[in-house]
Amino acid sequence: MPNPVIQDVHIDTALTNIAVAYMQEAKNFIADKVFPIVPVQKQSDRYFVYNKGDWFRVIAQERAPATESAGGGWRIDNTPTYYCRLYAVHKDVDDMTRANADNVLNLDKDATEWVTQQILLKRETVWATNYLSTGVWSTDIEGSSSPSGSQVYVWSDYTNSDPLTDIENAMIDIAKTTGYKPNVLVVTPDVLAYLKNHPKILERVKYTQKGVITEDILAGLFGVDKFLVPWAAVNTAPEGATDNINFVATKKALLAYAAPSPSLQKPSAGYLFVWTGLGGGGSGIIVKRYRMEHLSADRIEAECAFDAKVVAPDLGVLFYNIV
Repeated sequence: MPNPVIQDVHIDTALTNIAVAYMQEAKNFIADKVFPIVPVQKQSDRYFVYNKGDWFRVIAQERAPATESAGGGWRIDNTPTYYCRLYAVHKDVDDMTRANADNVLNLDKDATEWVTQQILLKRETVWATNYLSTGVWSTDIEGSSSPSGSQVYVWSDYTNSDPLTDIENAMIDIAKTTGYKPNVLVVTPDVLAYLKNHPKILERVKYTQKGVITEDILAGLFGVDKFLVPWAAVNTAPEGATDNINFVATKKALLAYAAPSPSLQKPSAGYLFVWTGLGGGGSGIIVKRYRMEHLSADRIEAECAFDAKVVAPDLGVLFYNIV
């Protein structure tokens, strides 16, 4: 009989709970913190995009006695689709290691945390590719040491650059064309390092915050609700080669509007669609444990299906090569 048999493969609730707890504590990962999570029961489906112009066109008119009010509405585009790709990874815990372990329970916990981190790294790299790449948003702004056209001074140029003004200008441009003021700013760790030491930012806080720059303070300075930094690092070298470890993204900043919660009638620059039809609750991640008898091992397997989707490209501005 093949192994594992179908009745041996099941979601392990205890290990899934460990995975969820690990995800909640993994502060380096931001893929689930920027845009709203949309739990979906189907792996792929359509979603609605409302016509922006219909929401800002003035239809209301003065009403004469005994006459009908002015009527109107909005158009929707139901052709956009999402597709939650399924990602999975496993770690085998062999019988010899288990028999030699001082604490057997820790083996399953450690394996669960490892496969969970693998899923989180995959989700973070997909998120960075989908949202922090040029050509994704309606507006890309490049940093330069000698800017021309739509370029701005790199924020590492402490003499000429003004990141506060650059973000404010981009914020105004988004708001005046969409009606929504951006409320989230994502900067890569190398950009954060320059911002925390930028003279124009230090000048703003030196009398009130003792010169200590935190991410909450930066959120207030830039006028956003959330200021997030993707601290996750990934090794892009194949196994056996020299490690090549770096942050999932560098030299970039994303200013965007994120809806407080997913809604059919509220715009958002992006949504993270998570397929919960397989189980795993709102996080979408599930952990399975089953016997691999031919390997004399127990297999711990994690999987998650998601799609990081740009929904409204005019609600985001990407700064690249900004330091």
